[in-house]
Amino acid sequence: MQPDQLGIEDILFKQGLINANQLSAVKLESINSGKSTERIIQEHQLVSAAKFYSARAQLLGVSFIDLEGKAIPTEVLDLVPEAAASRYHIIPFDRKDDKLFVAMVDPLDLQIIQFIEKKSGLFIKPYLAALGDITKAINDQYSQNLTSDVTSALKEVTDLKKGEEDQTADKAEVIREAPVANIITQLLEYAVKSRASDIHVEPLEDKTRVRYRIDGILHEKIILPRGVHDALVSRIKILSSLKIEEKRLPQDGRFSYISSKHVYDLRISTVPTVFGEKVVMRLLPKSSVAPTLQELGLRGSALRTLETQITRPHGIILICGPTGSGKTTTLYSILTKLSTTRVNILTIEDPVEYQILGTNQVQVNPQIGLTFASALRSFLRQDPNIMLVGEVRDTETAELAIQAALTGHQVFSTLHTNTASGSLPRLLDMGVESFLLASSINAAVGQRILRQICPGCKVSFDPPPEVADNIRRVLGRLVPENQPIKLYKGSGCEQCGHLGYLGRIGIFEVLSLSPKIMQLVLERSSAKEIEAVAISEGMITLKQDGYMKVLEGVTTLEEVLRVAED
Repeated sequence: MQPDQLGIEDILFKQGLINANQLSAVKLESINSGKSTERIIQEHQLVSAAKFYSARAQLLGVSFIDLEGKAIPTEVLDLVPEAAASRYHIIPFDRKDDKLFVAMVDPLDLQIIQFIEKKSGLFIKPYLAALGDITKAINDQYSQNLTSDVTSALKEVTDLKKGEEDQTADKAEVIREAPVANIITQLLEYAVKSRASDIHVEPLEDKTRVRYRIDGILHEKIILPRGVHDALVSRIKILSSLKIEEKRLPQDGRFSYISSKHVYDLRISTVPTVFGEKVVMRLLPKSSVAPTLQELGLRGSALRTLETQITRPHGIILICGPTGSGKTTTLYSILTKLSTTRVNILTIEDPVEYQILGTNQVQVNPQIGLTFASALRSFLRQDPNIMLVGEVRDTETAELAIQAALTGHQVFSTLHTNTASGSLPRLLDMGVESFLLASSINAAVGQRILRQICPGCKVSFDPPPEVADNIRRVLGRLVPENQPIKLYKGSGCEQCGHLGYLGRIGIFEVLSLSPKIMQLVLERSSAKEIEAVAISEGMITLKQDGYMKVLEGVTTLEEVLRVAED
């Protein structure tokens, strides 16, 4: 067969992406049904969309572009109007000198190419991209509606630079006004719409990029001209009551933002970098109600054990995990469950993220000597029933928490360890006496957060035999031998922004201090020894809990391995 007669199925076969049997089956079905081989390959999902379109681009003799996660500079987007992009299923994604790089469904359509060349005045370099990727990119990129605002903001910045002799107050007044303020509003509105928890505004050498943390993962969404960066930072500083002229030291502030549906408390952090000040804005919904333990992802024996332990009148319960694993949210859920008019609850936090009705919440302030330890001492004179200490950071705080637990108080806190069993040796390493630890700790909870599969585009598939064997080995007695192993994934839809994931859920392990584990603590045993005994007594590990949620179609195997792999 001559090279010019090759079909897409032949290219995929040469690349080793389909085997000889699949190649023959595709060609035979095409002859019998009259369908194109391309359509048959897509219908049977023989290869991923990216691999399919890459092969198609090779067939057509053009380049392929994967638009997933690609941020497009606003000045490039401005060259093709959104109406034209939507109508012709195209999107410009880069520019170099007099060349404009454009993603197209049909990169051989000369009529569209000539139209864009006339519109932009640039030479067009067409690339092939999947229709779904182009549609998603148009929705994501143009929905910012930032192009005109940035153009106006750049003019404002230029005017400011021309008038260097102007007073700082005059500059600040200009920054307060649109369009720089409008850009901030657009950034915040998109964060609300996409359920982002953080916005990163980062200066690079020749541009400013904006990234959003959505369901725990950072996504690069917008590229802004470098010239607008200082004006954006100054505007954010004014809103947060920070010092505009101080650019050498990190600063922290906060302000409130009212969207169409909710009020958000924004925590602002600035740090000086090589190319300028980086700003991170964390969005905290003020009206947020803490989820229940079941909504967090706790169930079965882990839920029963934790609910039993939190009803005990005294002792310590530790929530363990790395930064960003949802420890504070779990504590808030527990306190919401325990908060009644019959108990006095005091918390010391850094910072207070959500307000819980009926509790007395205090924020640490080291500058005036208000630390976890000093607050805990004061709490003991406030007739408390329940105390929450945001984090056990040092020996003094640990000893005070144990003293409170031994004198009849219920204490909750967090610890930065990877597993529940690792919390006990960590406290011993801090210098806490083993006999005090054994008699004061009620339970330790290890946790992680992972993304849930989008219910709108969830599809099932049969895993390879080695993957199924691994799942059976990890779960052991928790999965019946004759149960078929089926996995799930999100194919991507409008509801989840074509990510395949929507929302997050926790995986947990709850270690209760039994007499055997107390003895191991007294003997200063390792975390591995403690975990082995806990498992023999029925504890379900983080990985096992994750794998069970995989089999239920809640999440994917990749997510569990990402957050819970040893």
